[in-house]
Amino acid sequence: MSVKAMMATILQDQMKLRGVHLLTPSDYAEIVDLLVEQLRELELGLAAREVTEGHEP
Repeated sequence: MSVKAMMATILQDQMKLRGVHLLTPSDYAEIVDLLVEQLRELELGLAAREVTEGHEP
């Protein structure tokens, strides 16, 4: 099982515990894909900021 598949399963389990039963397995996979992409963008932004701040006089 891939990390994304495990994340989708965890998300699905947590949502069900909170009363959300309307989403399909593909919905959970799509949400995880979006979260991973947003985390990548955040990581890149933070790395760029670190480089920029590191070069300031």
